[in-house]
Amino acid sequence: MNKKLSCIIVGAGHRAVGYANACLDEIEVIGIADPSALRRDLMATRFGIDAAHCFESAEALAAQPKLADFIINGTMDHQHVPTALPLLKRGYDMLLEKPFATNEDEMWRLVRVAMETGRKVAICHVLRYAPFYAAIRQRIVDGEIGDIINIQATEHVSYHHMAVGYIRGKWNRTDYCQSTMLMAKSCHDLDLIAWMKSGIYPTRVASFGNNFQFRQENAPPGAGARCLVDCPIEKDCLYSARKHYIDHPDRWSFYVWDSLEHIDRPTLDDKIESLKTSPYGRCVWKTDMNVVDHQSVLIEFKDGCTATLNMVGGCSKPSRSIHLIGTHGEIQGRLEDSMFTIRHIDPRPGHEFTEEIVDLNVTGDMTGAHGGHGGGDGRLVRDFLDSIRGKEPSISSTSIEDSISGHIMGFCADRSSTENRVIPVNMQDKMQPSKRCTL
Repeated sequence: MNKKLSCIIVGAGHRAVGYANACLDEIEVIGIADPSALRRDLMATRFGIDAAHCFESAEALAAQPKLADFIINGTMDHQHVPTALPLLKRGYDMLLEKPFATNEDEMWRLVRVAMETGRKVAICHVLRYAPFYAAIRQRIVDGEIGDIINIQATEHVSYHHMAVGYIRGKWNRTDYCQSTMLMAKSCHDLDLIAWMKSGIYPTRVASFGNNFQFRQENAPPGAGARCLVDCPIEKDCLYSARKHYIDHPDRWSFYVWDSLEHIDRPTLDDKIESLKTSPYGRCVWKTDMNVVDHQSVLIEFKDGCTATLNMVGGCSKPSRSIHLIGTHGEIQGRLEDSMFTIRHIDPRPGHEFTEEIVDLNVTGDMTGAHGGHGGGDGRLVRDFLDSIRGKEPSISSTSIEDSISGHIMGFCADRSSTENRVIPVNMQDKMQPSKRCTL
């Protein structure tokens, strides 16, 4: 039986606490660093943390001698690098939420410090650990479809996820979180594309995107500024805050009701009053959002392979799909179905192709014992714990080095969309073998 590893949560939000909860049989949470006194108190109570191990900031924690085996860093996007640097220098290994940087300069700075300190840093690209994507990657590694010619990936972001995160929520303005919607939401998908081409770098990126739908001029006639305050059409609106958050009180509770954390059991009246003043009660057409609601990305790799990602927000049904076409066959599937199809050319008379359907038998909401994201959350944490213990990383390993290509593609895509040009990529000089940092 493995000895439990000790960890400290930095940024006590939904994701970091979720990672900790996914593996409580293997870890012990012995510290917390968060600027919110309420969050510190809640975490201290939940995990039995000593008051001496409750810190207001990552810097305050880093000023102490090393206290735990590793850090779970779940701070906001723009805080990842500033909080990670002093803790890596203090000697902590780190599980770091994605995107691990919000621009290329700070990304390379973090990579350089990880190399210099020799610390293990895993990026939370949890979809690599979903049985669906892990099984597809294994088929690629086994050479089942030959060399990849083209990858087509899509992410359809549901209307309620779009509203809570990117219109009303924490990621609706780049001057606050400093991440674009592409990087905040679909860096998973860019990472999957890069992972499928692991070891072959991107060379060119182009992208187009904008906010097509959620603009002031598209507001329905008569719409108010706040759903539960001044909107006479609220009862007929698909984006009514009442319909999204009162009728579905648990769907995004960790975001929507954060202003009520000080109340042990908020009542329905508490929640309605909250929506009258909180960001989550705003009309989706009358917010201050400045991110896109859809974006298309085109990537060329060094070997000539091309790839596309289409991210569309405001869809009726959330979904992720992928289609890989190789020199010897193709793989196509959708994450939510937990199955994919492998096809090969069959030139026999009366035939055209052979087809194998791989059903991974992962059903329901795919949370279960291994957490969310298609069953990937718990598997991600356990793989990181294995790396700390010196075991061989799995095929899904999310080392900081192997996460660079996906981030580069995202940064270049956003530049392309803004500058209206194709962005060349030159990673070769910065990724020499002598400079690499792996798990």
